[in-house]
Amino acid sequence: MDSTIILILLQDGVVNGAIYALLGLALVLVFVVTRVIFIPQGEFVAFGALTLAFLVNGKVPGTVHLLLIIGILTCLAELYSALRSRNWSGVPKTLLWALVLPLALYLVAPFVANTKTPLWISVIYSLALVAPLGPMLYRLVYQPVAEASVLVLLIISVAVHFALTGLALVFFGAEGWRTPAFVSGDVQMGPVSWTAQTFFVLGTCVVLIFALWLFFERTLHGKALRATAVNRRGARLVGISTNMSGGLTFSLAAVIGALSGMLIAPVTTIYYDTGFLIGLKGFVAAIFGGLISYPLAAGGALFVGILEAFSSFWASAYKEVFVFTLIIPVLMWRSFVAHHVDEEE
Repeated sequence: MDSTIILILLQDGVVNGAIYALLGLALVLVFVVTRVIFIPQGEFVAFGALTLAFLVNGKVPGTVHLLLIIGILTCLAELYSALRSRNWSGVPKTLLWALVLPLALYLVAPFVANTKTPLWISVIYSLALVAPLGPMLYRLVYQPVAEASVLVLLIISVAVHFALTGLALVFFGAEGWRTPAFVSGDVQMGPVSWTAQTFFVLGTCVVLIFALWLFFERTLHGKALRATAVNRRGARLVGISTNMSGGLTFSLAAVIGALSGMLIAPVTTIYYDTGFLIGLKGFVAAIFGGLISYPLAAGGALFVGILEAFSSFWASAYKEVFVFTLIIPVLMWRSFVAHHVDEEE
């Protein structure tokens, strides 16, 4: 190993670490607001990448049909809940975003699924298809058991992961896909040539993290999410809807996951189950922050990405082992420094 190889490995590690940082931030966000350890976060990565890959190849993605089916189920769940509670105030809004929006996207799909469609339009349309799946999942699966224990929510997340993986196989098939790079060209930095795609990925990650910071610091909904993260019961007492907070949080997680998948699709072949391992590495990054600290999760993600890159050089067959074994010392360290706090304190 010489300095050139080290720089190449650092390039790969930083790019992968940036993606893991986004996923780690999404996992931390979902956990602090809803107490859900969101194992299916990686499925949004696969959905986003495969949806974009189908569109740029001129095919209608299975996400179109999946979104419509889950949207209908969401509307039925909302109607049943309204019938039981005699409160119909939330039904029109649910029908709008869970039925009208998926139906509109379904009708537009044949026009967007064209090899001549600009890439940025395909990206926006892919995000529009994947993002609603987040709040729909929350409404169908997590909202009815929002007050359950963390262990029960974790078990449900594992079940949701297996369900989404099976649905991905049905709607996308077992074939692997790639997408064209967002930008082309190379940038010479010393002895190593960095691709323009690398800088695009890093720049997009920085912009997205900054946008999230602005959202939480400057918007009313962002402050509502922060309040819910600090104390769920206190947030309810001052009029903040925890159901709204949960749905918004899952929407952000879906957008982050889908965008992460689109960023890595030009450099990695994506299969229906690829998102699981990527999501687990984001989870390892989130563990660095104890599932509550955003800066530590981002730092842990960069470390995980660099460790994976160097492990693939020294022992490529065991690179996953090195990454996931990292959880053991981190958990031991967290067990010594963490203090028990009741969930509602």
